[in-house]
Amino acid sequence: MSRLAATFEQLSKTGRKALIPFVSAGDPRPDFTLPLMHAMVEAGADVIELGVPFSDPMADGPVIQRASERALAHKMSLRRTLALALEFRRTNQHTPVVLMGYVNPIEAMGYEDFANAAQRAEIDGVLTVDLPPEEAEECAALLKARDIDPIFLLAPNSSEERIKKMDAVGSGYLYYVSLKGVTGAGHLDIADVEAKLNQIRANTRLPVAIGFGVKDAQTAKTIAHLGDGAVIGSALISKIEANLDDPERAKNEIVELLKAMREAMDS
Repeated sequence: MSRLAATFEQLSKTGRKALIPFVSAGDPRPDFTLPLMHAMVEAGADVIELGVPFSDPMADGPVIQRASERALAHKMSLRRTLALALEFRRTNQHTPVVLMGYVNPIEAMGYEDFANAAQRAEIDGVLTVDLPPEEAEECAALLKARDIDPIFLLAPNSSEERIKKMDAVGSGYLYYVSLKGVTGAGHLDIADVEAKLNQIRANTRLPVAIGFGVKDAQTAKTIAHLGDGAVIGSALISKIEANLDDPERAKNEIVELLKAMREAMDS
């Protein structure tokens, strides 16, 4: 059983939902990410989504775009992100790490070389924003052969056929994008999310994490009630951006927000 599957199974047994923070590797500088990852686990994170900086993050809003720019200015790359993940794993053997990014750096490395490198770094899942399941079977098979879960994005307009395709090709969990548009934009319509979750659950056996628009403890609690996990990204990275001259304060503010979300989700 993969680390992700074990995590969601254990959460389900205890009636809890996954708290899944997203941060961009190397933002605002490479030496900040590793201590932040450990601090987020201490604050209650169950899974960490680690963003691979990319020069054209088309699915991301301005907050995460600027995070990528800051990381790339420090020469952050896919290989350096994998090295960070491996360093995290030296002292944490239980928290799943999911790489989230775009297909171009993976294709540049080569699918098989990437899968081998991800295995060496003890990566648990790979979410490639712009690689749809219809085009992902080669990469997904290489990842699954190494006990790495390929994870896919579901949109509000995803059809039942597409949900079933992601269920067949993917594993670990499905990431439901609860808003149309880019990360960090708009406000959640809870009724719409609930209706879509009913359709998704009828067509997949996988846990469903919900992201895009989860900004505070109350939203995280509501989302957790509907799905199997809540993904928080822009709200965390905004705190980094607001404290570029004081990274320790940024880390503390992220920890405070995650603790509040954990408490709300568990209440």
